Amino acid sequence: MMPVMNERALVGLVARMRAARTDTGRCEVKACAGGLTRDIGRTLTGFANGCGGMLILGLDEKAGFTPAPGFNASAIQDALARVCCEELTPAVHPMMDVVLFEGAPVLVVTVDELRPRDKPCFVTRQGRYSGSYIRTGDGDRRLSAYEVDRLFEEREQPRHDCRIVGEAALSDLDEQALSGVIAREKSLHPRYFAQLDRDETLIKLGIAARDAAGDLRPTLGGLVALGLYPQEFYPALTIAFTSYYTSVRDEPAPDGRRFVDARTCVGGAAAMIEEAMSAVVRNMRTGARIDGLYRRDVPDYPLDAVREALVNAVMHRDYSPEALGSSIHVDLFPDRMEIVNPGGLFGTVTIDALGGEVPGSRRNSRLAAILESTPQETGGYLAENQGSGFRSMRRAFAEAGLPEPLPRNSISRFSLTLYGPDGVRPGDGLFRDAERSEPNPARPTGRGVVRMSGTYHLPTLMNALERDILEVVKREGEAGTVELVRETGRSRPTILKALKNLVAEGWLAPTSSVKNNPHLRYRAL
Repeated sequence: MMPVMNERALVGLVARMRAARTDTGRCEVKACAGGLTRDIGRTLTGFANGCGGMLILGLDEKAGFTPAPGFNASAIQDALARVCCEELTPAVHPMMDVVLFEGAPVLVVTVDELRPRDKPCFVTRQGRYSGSYIRTGDGDRRLSAYEVDRLFEEREQPRHDCRIVGEAALSDLDEQALSGVIAREKSLHPRYFAQLDRDETLIKLGIAARDAAGDLRPTLGGLVALGLYPQEFYPALTIAFTSYYTSVRDEPAPDGRRFVDARTCVGGAAAMIEEAMSAVVRNMRTGARIDGLYRRDVPDYPLDAVREALVNAVMHRDYSPEALGSSIHVDLFPDRMEIVNPGGLFGTVTIDALGGEVPGSRRNSRLAAILESTPQETGGYLAENQGSGFRSMRRAFAEAGLPEPLPRNSISRFSLTLYGPDGVRPGDGLFRDAERSEPNPARPTGRGVVRMSGTYHLPTLMNALERDILEVVKREGEAGTVELVRETGRSRPTILKALKNLVAEGWLAPTSSVKNNPHLRYRAL
């Protein structure tokens, strides 16, 4: 839920926009001195279909975000209420407050993100495909037909992974992997699967289904998980790996080459992920860490976490017909690795909910169940399917002293950026003083891959929320949880966790030694 705007918070927000000379992705400013603008409906849908946002009506952006002469807050509030209820489908119910700014009334309209089952919101007269918008940058973009369809798909469980692949046969499945899945399921559920023959077992597990002629054929989920070469039927269901020379994707090396290494990883899920892991290991650097008298090699990225990210990409990507022409991309740069898959987060899963205790919705529930029993070459099974993957990734990066992975989400794609020893997470620009030894000069290994030796001592990073909290405390002199919740829009438990980190790292100190004091305040050190 978007935070409620009061007069003091509005002053601070407008000051930031004046400094930037523009409004923002979460805040749109309109003068509306002569009435509502014609594009007000698309702005409302843009916020409702995205992450929510705020309209400030009665300020003139062209005049330096000053109060608009002749603005009638009461009349505009009534007109906007009519638009929200009568001109949008579904109706939007924002919170509207008249707030004084520099002696003049302005209307602050807080629009919350709609629930997934209610999206997309669209301008009724324009129709679903022409009238659905989303907020991007400081403007509104019309959603593509693909994005509109994905939003409607959120209203029920997709079954693309259950679709029969009519051109494929059971002989296109890896018999060894298939037998492994069946054996595991029989060991887990002996009372149920023991009485079924092989064909019925494959049907119950969603690995195969009977077509209109009664023939047993692989499902898309079965083919992705257990296929020998699914790319025969869907050439783009691959992992495309690229290793770049510099941190800028299109910047070539001095000799003109665009990348160090590139590989298209194919096969079923286990084989494809293993091939991608080999490409990552072959191209990333390995540092040395001294533990007492011993030296041990430390890769740039925790390999178990990288594998988990690849499994998640294969498991949760979009397998709708419109997305089958898109691959998963793994791009390795000197300072980071980016893993991108088609299709955004599904259902109840949000960026904030990633890594939570309660597993979220799964777009491909049948495929996820198959991968849970799919053996991998290195032992064990491909996926745990317990919803703890992102949490384990964060823990692995924290233990390695690396910045926290950064997820980004949109309707059409999800990306995860993993930062190596030379990476700085956006928004984490504040550092504690810490020693960092310089690596030895880079030397080529003969494959164009640069490996580094040296001990990495990374500084302690401050995330974006902790930075915002510190800024508020410094500005106010001291602050408590009530002010911090209001200023940041984050929940009290989240604020308390961030405060605990800031105190532990020596950025803040409590003003009282009384523990569990609900009125405890903090000051900057």
